[in-house]
Amino acid sequence: MYLLNPINFSFPLLATATEAADSSMVVAAVLLSLVVVYLASKVGGELSNRVGLPPVLGELLGGVVVGISVFHLLVFPEGSTDSSNSLIMSFLQITAGLTPEASPAVFAAQSEVVSVLAELGVIILLFEIGLESNLKELMAVGIQATIVAVVGVVVPFAAGTVGLMTLFGIGAVPAIFAGAALTATSIGITSKVLSELGRLNSKEGQIILGAAVIDDVLGIIVLAVVASLAKDGVVDVSKVIYLIISATGFILGAILLGNVFNKSFVAIADKLKTRGGLVIPALIFAFAMAYLAAVIHLEAILGAFAAGLVLEETDKRKQLQSQVCPIADMLVPIFFVTVGAKTDLGVLNPAIPDNREGLIMATFLIIVAILGKVITGLSVFGQPEINRLAIGVGMIPRGEVGLVFAGVGAASGALSKPLGAAIIMMVILTTFLAPPLLRFVFPDPKTVDAGSDQLILDGSSGTSLVIEPPQSRVPASTDSGNLEVTPESGDR
Repeated sequence: MYLLNPINFSFPLLATATEAADSSMVVAAVLLSLVVVYLASKVGGELSNRVGLPPVLGELLGGVVVGISVFHLLVFPEGSTDSSNSLIMSFLQITAGLTPEASPAVFAAQSEVVSVLAELGVIILLFEIGLESNLKELMAVGIQATIVAVVGVVVPFAAGTVGLMTLFGIGAVPAIFAGAALTATSIGITSKVLSELGRLNSKEGQIILGAAVIDDVLGIIVLAVVASLAKDGVVDVSKVIYLIISATGFILGAILLGNVFNKSFVAIADKLKTRGGLVIPALIFAFAMAYLAAVIHLEAILGAFAAGLVLEETDKRKQLQSQVCPIADMLVPIFFVTVGAKTDLGVLNPAIPDNREGLIMATFLIIVAILGKVITGLSVFGQPEINRLAIGVGMIPRGEVGLVFAGVGAASGALSKPLGAAIIMMVILTTFLAPPLLRFVFPDPKTVDAGSDQLILDGSSGTSLVIEPPQSRVPASTDSGNLEVTPESGDR
């Protein structure tokens, strides 16, 4: 369900484009793209951190600045964009002798490579988040997370669909598509912000994370339903039933696998004596799980997340986290900068006539998008001290997930241009509002419950501390005097 769909790497297109292009020019273009990506991510992240906002917001904004909306340094062949819009292609023509005739092929190949790297980035991100999470704690909030996810899908979907049909006279199928886009939650953005805030393993963080995973699965099913409806006018019931069964079976299978695979993994890792003896087997397992999820028509990121949860239960967890962190530092920024680069802020320009109608509909969709997710916090029961507002805010960002719905709807011809623009506006604003709102609704990240495993950031030095009781993790009521503070590398 991600804009950079991990299920479809489009290797045939990549092969065709590379064959038609000079491979040395493709490499040069990719290298320049990575220079742009890393500069945008680091400058944006640092500036965001200095003003007290989550660095991921800076990475997204950095992507917007270098992307299609501003400087056109990092653009992709989507919509009306071609090689003539790319400043990197122009730079190669001036400095490396790239001919105008060869530019389209080089541009296509470069875009595919960067997109694949971004897809790998989000897979690594979810694997890392799984390693930082706790399967037992996630299961403990499973009922709460399920309720939050269901409410977060049903309320915005119903309100958006009915509202568009009654207030704007939109037809049933396009209104259902727009309503479906409102159900999404970007697990990648939410989990990254929670990790940066040191709240990933708080009770609220676990409910948000569990609900986002379930929401992602529900979103796949909703997308299958509305895509069938747009294509044939009827819902493919057998496909929906298959998705429900496969999703349930995959999640339950991952949980059961965690109980039998842990010791075997540690035994294998202990026998390997060459470099990468721990991280390479872990990545093999993560990619295999991601592939399995993709094969059964789920999200590859769900497989990577499940792999992280399984390996989190091993006694190699902290060592593995420290080894995965540099890999994530290299790949994850590509994902967030790419999402920002593909965000076209031109849809917000009221001077364009088609945008005016879209702005009115977008205002309605944004209100439904925010309130429809914030209300999910009220569905949490039996937790009098829990931060319900934080749970609702954590479910707000649609990110690249919502753009997938817009893309599928536009490709099917179900969405008019104003409605398509309205959905994109809703996605943009909810994505960029969520990180600062999460910072606002959560207390200071350094005031953390001493009894739970937390990731705390030191913004000045870029280092992190994992606070964890020795021997095993214990409930929050454990005496805080028996805590061990272990420094680990990384800035997450």
